Amino acid sequence: MWWMRMKAWVAASLVAVLLCGCGGSAYIGITLGDDEDGTPPSVSIAVNPSTVVSGGSVRLVAAAADASGIESVAFYRLDSGVPVLLGSDGTAPFEWDATVPSDGRGQVSFFARAQDGSGEQTDSSPASVTITAR
Repeated sequence: MWWMRMKAWVAASLVAVLLCGCGGSAYIGITLGDDEDGTPPSVSIAVNPSTVVSGGSVRLVAAAADASGIESVAFYRLDSGVPVLLGSDGTAPFEWDATVPSDGRGQVSFFARAQDGSGEQTDSSPASVTITAR
């Protein structure tokens, strides 16, 4: 169907020439090809250390890959099953330092969400951290 895209491009170019000739301006953005690779990214998460004192910090590290590239990896903490965004990293290696809650719970889980160059997203399996008392 390249000819349909070419026909649209020719029509848009003609409009742009007419606008510019009248003192107007125009912008033409054309994408030839499919931006989506059809495959969501792969992502996994690791936490270090796996046991930390209440209120302490852990380093979250995600490994993410996709044929169209990785735009960013967002890091989440699960609070009663509800995802809470901690932050994101747009450059490999994808890392985030997080503080564990000091509300008396004995465990907390984190996960990573990778977004590829096509806008597709995938969540990692959760990784848990054991929280000990001070």
